[in-house]
Amino acid sequence: MSEQLLASTRLAELGLSLPAVPTPVAAYVPAKVSGTQVFTAGQLPFVDGVLAATGKVGAEVTPEQATDLARTAALNAIAAAAAAAGGIDRLAGVLKLVVFVASDPSFTGQPAVANGASLLLQQVFGEAGVHARSAVGVAVLPLDAPVEIELIAELAES
Repeated sequence: MSEQLLASTRLAELGLSLPAVPTPVAAYVPAKVSGTQVFTAGQLPFVDGVLAATGKVGAEVTPEQATDLARTAALNAIAAAAAAAGGIDRLAGVLKLVVFVASDPSFTGQPAVANGASLLLQQVFGEAGVHARSAVGVAVLPLDAPVEIELIAELAES
């Protein structure tokens, strides 16, 4: 794909559309603009307002399922960032991604799970979607979600 393509065009070419921004489960906003950056709150893998799966990766959830769930959570994060920015094409790219993986104590494949989100961001934003990243195993996430992601995006110049 040409780097000149807009993120909205790439999204359509992938056969994807931005979902409605999930309603926060507590007292916070889904995303906030500060200067030239957009910070998202942690985004869970909601599909049509329902958590797509629950449980620990390496126990109730397979690594492959978790990778798909990370992709879903990333799409939700893009939607939140786009809503705060005034549209997906107002996002120049992604600077940082943090992926939390609710892990069985013996599971150590958090980076592979995080790739589900990372690869989607690169598909949507091209080279501008390549980002710094942390993949962290945790004991439990809100609502017993298997994955949660947050990202920092950069705004396009006006």
